Amino acid sequence: MNAALHLAATLVLCVAVAGPLARARWVWRAPRTGILLWQMLGLSWALSAVGLLLALGLAPYDAPIPVALARWVDDAVRGDVTPFAVLVVLGLLSALDLVIGLVWTWCSVLRVRRRHRDVLALVARRDDAAPGAFVLDHPHVVAYCVPGARSAVVLSSGALTALTRDQVDAVLGHEHAHGRERHDLVLLPFSALCAVLPKVRLVRSVARAVALLVEMRADESASLRHGAQPLAAALRRFGSARPPEGALGAADVAVEARLDRLAGLPPLPGALRWSALVTGLVLVSTPLSFLVR
Repeated sequence: MNAALHLAATLVLCVAVAGPLARARWVWRAPRTGILLWQMLGLSWALSAVGLLLALGLAPYDAPIPVALARWVDDAVRGDVTPFAVLVVLGLLSALDLVIGLVWTWCSVLRVRRRHRDVLALVARRDDAAPGAFVLDHPHVVAYCVPGARSAVVLSSGALTALTRDQVDAVLGHEHAHGRERHDLVLLPFSALCAVLPKVRLVRSVARAVALLVEMRADESASLRHGAQPLAAALRRFGSARPPEGALGAADVAVEARLDRLAGLPPLPGALRWSALVTGLVLVSTPLSFLVR
């Protein structure tokens, strides 16, 4: 029961922290740290939820979870099961559900991106005014990244007309940051969790918070290369058009919050960054210590 108590405490802590962290603004000052913290928090939650069910179901064996699970499988094969077996089955099914949700979401996104790249090959063109990007003839100001092993950055002809050269470079820097840092992989588990738990408001809030940090991280990368002012000016020119499914857009997430950050939000002190990361590592290591030993 010692493992169950620790896992239950970690699970409760993850859920209790998620809401305030999703609303917190201090992570805006260090988006990369915030992204890492959310990844560790999400992993800790998943491991603790599955581990708690296994720990409760395997409690009669009075052994570490891996050893007890092996004994439970042997007993189940012989037909010798206890009433606690339902908790073990629930734990295994929960783990399977999370994995299937992740794989299903990934495969769905891959199909959409493949179709989109096929369309780009037919209708997009290259333009010296947007080096390294595809240009679509469209009157609205639109820019997005189709991420992947070979990411594609797309800019509309309307954007080339409406933006200055410095602004175009800043927008391209933002989109290339999405592809270079594989922000699609950051968002994937949270999108999968939304698919598995579509009616849980907290899950949707967390997914939105992570999406905002991803955009702020791309803003940070672009502003370091091209300056904050050109990027902020470009963001103000974008309309309400959203990028295609499976793509990451320059101005589809919380533009006002991002403009506030670009206006001069001070970076988070190093001590606070490391404190946040150490806290996340402790949260992850707790369930891992019971699941792998």
